[in-house]
Amino acid sequence: MQEFTTPSITTVDANATTITTLQRYRKERPTLPLFRKRADSGQWVTVTASAFGDEVDAVAKGLIASGVNPGDRVALLSSTRYEWSVVDYAIWRAGATTVAIYETSSSDQVEWILTDSATSVLIVETPAHRAAHQAIISSAPSLNETLVIDEDAINVLRKRGADLPDSVLDEREANAKSSDAATLIYTSGTTGRPKGVVLTHENFLEETAATAKAVGSGMEEGKSTLLFLPLAHVFARVVAVAALENAVVLGHTADIPNLIADLDVFKPNYVLSVPRVFEKVYNTAEQKAIDGGKGKIFALAAETAIAYSKALDDGGAGLLLKVKHTVFDKLVYGKLRAALGGNCEGAISGGAPLGDRLGHFFRGAGVPVYEGYGLSETTAAVTANSQEHSRIGSVGRPVPGVTVKIAEDGEILLKGGMVFSGYWQNEQATADSIVDGWFLTGDIGRLEDGYLFITGRKKELIVTAGGKNVSPAQLEDTIRAHPLVSQCLVVGDKKPFIAALITIDPEAAPGWLERKGLPASTPMKELIANPDLRAEIDAAIAAANKTVSKAEAIKKYEILDTDFTIESGELTPTMKLKRNVIHDTYQQAIAELYS
Repeated sequence: MQEFTTPSITTVDANATTITTLQRYRKERPTLPLFRKRADSGQWVTVTASAFGDEVDAVAKGLIASGVNPGDRVALLSSTRYEWSVVDYAIWRAGATTVAIYETSSSDQVEWILTDSATSVLIVETPAHRAAHQAIISSAPSLNETLVIDEDAINVLRKRGADLPDSVLDEREANAKSSDAATLIYTSGTTGRPKGVVLTHENFLEETAATAKAVGSGMEEGKSTLLFLPLAHVFARVVAVAALENAVVLGHTADIPNLIADLDVFKPNYVLSVPRVFEKVYNTAEQKAIDGGKGKIFALAAETAIAYSKALDDGGAGLLLKVKHTVFDKLVYGKLRAALGGNCEGAISGGAPLGDRLGHFFRGAGVPVYEGYGLSETTAAVTANSQEHSRIGSVGRPVPGVTVKIAEDGEILLKGGMVFSGYWQNEQATADSIVDGWFLTGDIGRLEDGYLFITGRKKELIVTAGGKNVSPAQLEDTIRAHPLVSQCLVVGDKKPFIAALITIDPEAAPGWLERKGLPASTPMKELIANPDLRAEIDAAIAAANKTVSKAEAIKKYEILDTDFTIESGELTPTMKLKRNVIHDTYQQAIAELYS
């Protein structure tokens, strides 16, 4: 049985919480820059430790004046914005627990979370959010009040608590423990009710210390990052806390259509995202080059970047490769780095597998993407690649304080200070997930020299009618590499062969149509029947089939005329496939693949 441990580098004090470092900054370094937020003018302005701490205190007093007691749950439903961090820290300052809710959650999901967590106060971002969930807000049994950020919730709370003395907050802080619940994060759950993952202040502090060590210079004081992932997700949440713990200047944006413009102004040192965003960056750059008649140049540049990256693991590039790399750095790679703001030293990817091809491309282009692995139950990363230890294709070595073990059936088991101790009021689910002190991840992998490689997920394994076990990730990742492809779902459980459902990227389609002399407005139903397009998808399928055995290869596929989206419930907020939902929605299309 394989096992690997990285020794711990920190001991969390029993009285420390996520508020402790902020309080130290306010006392010792009040002018320390912690955030840059977008002002009403659109300009990014600096927020110091003193200013942020004062704002947190004012909102915390307002929550206390609203009747929030230590240990109470306060729910936060919002996109990624500065006010999320203010409210999150204010909830902790008041001794309460933040219940994180995705802004894209359905009313059924919101109802379950509010009811299961017994939330007393709900803070939503916009009047539209309140209106969308008004029925369940009115009937939530423990909910006393709903506030709206865009209706001046911050100032409402500030005024409400204005007469409370600081001693009220000091008392809450004095009684707080590292073992107190900091947050409930409900699993996205494709089957059954979502489970509330209880993460303590100790979990967060263990995680932020460990990941700071793993990330290295990316978490040094004075560096910056622009956060655009949803803060209801554990990955973004840990980044936000780790940034403050390490005095990394943090910005927030949810304006994804204008992300490139924001990156250009903010100029982050590091970018943190999920693999689908890196895929989109690559595919968009490739498609733009093709549309501009420079497709061959981009293809050669990509090939060179990948070869250059691979050479770094094998003694370094030769003279000819170095010359080619220098040429393409001016023609292609420099433009890619400029699109990320020009100061980007690297990126961190989590939430799903990145894949060797993208890992080598971005490293060869001068923006190394350090891939990590973790779950909500592990307060995000338990393994990570780093500047010091990196192996593309792996998700890195255990971060400090973590032990990884591979069970006899290949399942990844975990121990560490950032691993949760149980689900909210769900003893059976906790007992099923934590056995003899080990957290059972449900993921399958292997260890090589301490590096963890993810090979699949137990629940996603496809067993064909012939008894062949197939992990769909490799096939899906390879097919999504095609610039025309948005999503791919591999199917075949209990079926005679492997097949796939494929969707076309609506952003890439117009350029492709124009190159073929067709109207950019051609309906998707007509596009998916186009012989030239199907020939390109045939080529993508063939490329994917080369990565697996004959028994695992895709024999048939169907191109759908609609994409999988977060809004339709077919993707999680981090762009992972909700397989059961897609199977239910497209059961007829899947059945026809085998008719």
